[in-house]
Amino acid sequence: MARYTGPRTKIARKFSEPIFGPDKVLSKKNYPPGQHGNSRKRKTSEYGLQLREKQKAKYTYGVLEKQFRNTFNKASRSQGITGEMLLQLLESRLDNIVFRLGLSPTRAGARQLVSHRHVIVDGKVVNIPSYTVKPGQLIGMRERSKSLEVVVDALSGFNHTKYPWLEWDQSSLSGKLLHLPDRTDIPENIKEQLIVELYSK
Repeated sequence: MARYTGPRTKIARKFSEPIFGPDKVLSKKNYPPGQHGNSRKRKTSEYGLQLREKQKAKYTYGVLEKQFRNTFNKASRSQGITGEMLLQLLESRLDNIVFRLGLSPTRAGARQLVSHRHVIVDGKVVNIPSYTVKPGQLIGMRERSKSLEVVVDALSGFNHTKYPWLEWDQSSLSGKLLHLPDRTDIPENIKEQLIVELYSK
């Protein structure tokens, strides 16, 4: 299963955003890593800005280059605005839905829950993090996995009303994808149009 396994704080500092979740080092050193990271910023080219947004989206959703390119191609073939369709496809990944439902504090943790067969979709175990969840499908935990400490801790105090495209049932510890999110509802700080421009060259 392909995934990014390199240094996470370095990447978070590169984009000055907590891409992989809360980061103590980033809060103290909110500038790029390296010897000249805290010096005067250089002007970035148009291509550099486009590449930066693509890299940020890849790291944010935990997708490697080939998979990201395939997702973009799928978005470009879909009806609608390509950039928005790209983010909707990334948001509808099973690992991302598990993260949005509060079953894990990070996407990496959600990916692990899925790959370790703790997550069910419509009552059936699905262990493919990139599985595309469709509106109306029910996502939850296997009965024996509901008491996992990581899940209980993640759900403690989690606000399930902040994502209007998801519905949460506390009694069964399961959620439903009501519809694909509108761009204004997706909280990620990604300029998707720059990604479209990059791949359109």
